[in-house]
Amino acid sequence: MLDHNTTIHAAEQATRHWFERVVLGLNLCPFAHRPARQQQIRFYTSTAITEQALLDEVIQAIEHLASTPASTCETTLVITPELLHDFYDYQFFLEEANYQLKQHQWEGTFQLASFHPNYCFAGCEPHDPTNLTNRSPYPIIHILREASLSQVLEQVESPELIPERNMETVSGLSDEEVKVLFPYI
Repeated sequence: MLDHNTTIHAAEQATRHWFERVVLGLNLCPFAHRPARQQQIRFYTSTAITEQALLDEVIQAIEHLASTPASTCETTLVITPELLHDFYDYQFFLEEANYQLKQHQWEGTFQLASFHPNYCFAGCEPHDPTNLTNRSPYPIIHILREASLSQVLEQVESPELIPERNMETVSGLSDEEVKVLFPYI
């Protein structure tokens, strides 16, 4: 059995690998390339074993972003290897995290994006390939700066088509490519 530190390290490494091969490699997020090149993405692996502790860590991660210039840290991915393995539990947690954004008056300053090994869009079947756009090796809460998103959106041609393009990209993957890029599903 792996010790706790090994699990934490493995979760971060698997997430970084997914980020490089899937998010950047398939160009699913055109906004991610610049901060990745400039090493402005923080990968934070939670050690929480309760949802309240995880919520506290998410709040601390947002506070860290709020007190750090975007030129130093643009965004944070909170990786949760110990919790929220069930997608529905994850969704309930995400609702609470978004509620905390409002409570702390961070709505409009930060937003949360969601990734999960069993991600399933509303109205989709679990095995629908379009779900791959948001599937990651571990549950992840991605904290984004609204101002940075607005700046990038102004520079991207037809940003409203990004989700559709991403769904086409992942739907076009062969079974072998899916096995290689998403070995955890």
